[in-house]
Amino acid sequence: MLMLLAVQEAVEAATGVMDLATFGVAIGIGMVLIGAGVGLGRIGGQAAEAIARQPEAAGDIRGTALLIAFLMEGATIIAVIMALVAKTI
Repeated sequence: MLMLLAVQEAVEAATGVMDLATFGVAIGIGMVLIGAGVGLGRIGGQAAEAIARQPEAAGDIRGTALLIAFLMEGATIIAVIMALVAKTI
């Protein structure tokens, strides 16, 4: 945490533009997007592995994987919006 504050102070000293709230929003959005990318990658990989094991169930596996991916994307969008709203408060 202290390291992040030191980085924020260095950036603020160099530019004079970024405040702590903006830095927090940037970190939060970055973490959300990294988590979503990892999660979607795991969903795709596990779905492909499941289809390789049971090709006759490909339709059900694909549908379930897409449903989970859509729900994860929705949660990602909500998290990004909430981070931006927190910046304006």
